Amino acid sequence: MKHLERDFVGYGRNPPNPKWPGGARLALNFVLNYEEGSEPSLMDGESETETWFTEASGLKSGVIGRDLAAEGLFEYGSRVGFWRILRLLQERNMTGTIYGCALALERNPEVCDAIRESNFDVCSHGWRWIKHYLLSKDEEREHIRRAVDSLERTTGQRPLGWYCRYAPSVHTRKLLKEVGGFLYDSDYYGDELPFWQLVDGTPHLVVPYSLTNNDGQFAAGVATGDQWFSFLRDAFDMLYKEGKTRPKMMSVGLHMRLVGHPARAAAFERFLDHVSKFPDVWITRRADIAKHWHQVHPYFME
Repeated sequence: MKHLERDFVGYGRNPPNPKWPGGARLALNFVLNYEEGSEPSLMDGESETETWFTEASGLKSGVIGRDLAAEGLFEYGSRVGFWRILRLLQERNMTGTIYGCALALERNPEVCDAIRESNFDVCSHGWRWIKHYLLSKDEEREHIRRAVDSLERTTGQRPLGWYCRYAPSVHTRKLLKEVGGFLYDSDYYGDELPFWQLVDGTPHLVVPYSLTNNDGQFAAGVATGDQWFSFLRDAFDMLYKEGKTRPKMMSVGLHMRLVGHPARAAAFERFLDHVSKFPDVWITRRADIAKHWHQVHPYFME
């Protein structure tokens, strides 16, 4: 049978103890997806305006070409939503990770200044918020290199991680190795712990992400903040309980144009206050999770 290059087994019934700092039961990472200004649009050469992960995606307006309503819904995220979510985290001295689309950040220097002043790390979310699996290999290589150069210039950080929109291409991990300088990628949704994978015979760390513990659910049927809060709370409580003997990690994905709206932000605030009540939780940055795994769980060739 042809090898499918898929792993349905993973760690199985005996996952490793991650040995999080301080003996934490759970590593909790908040991800702020900053995409507004890099999405497909007429001004950047596409034939239509992006509507996904906005209220416009459900309106089915039938607009052909430029959709000014959808543009405004994106711009809410950069003009208002980012600042609200950043404030909620910083008021509680909590840190997180910026999934930064390079072109989007170039278009908002004030946000870049705020990231420089914060203790958040930056993971490259691509040059554009587009479908990488539709790019040619040469195009994708150029996007990766361009994103790295841009993010280092605008945020003052060389991104150590990579995550592209929805799904990588079959070439992505090899190109990350080729470009160099990455500690990990997060283009995977199938686990609750980091793991090593061989890419062209060399070890490469994958730090899984989540589309489940993600405000994208507001674009997929979740209607109220209470529903989303309950979902996140139950996920956290389950992982914290399991963490007494089998610690895991939890990623919470945030989009400024979704959770940044007041009613949704109120639900996120309740979740922050909920997790604040629990000891032994490592609220951390994605790069720190990767560095910890490199140090404590280095690749071992059996």
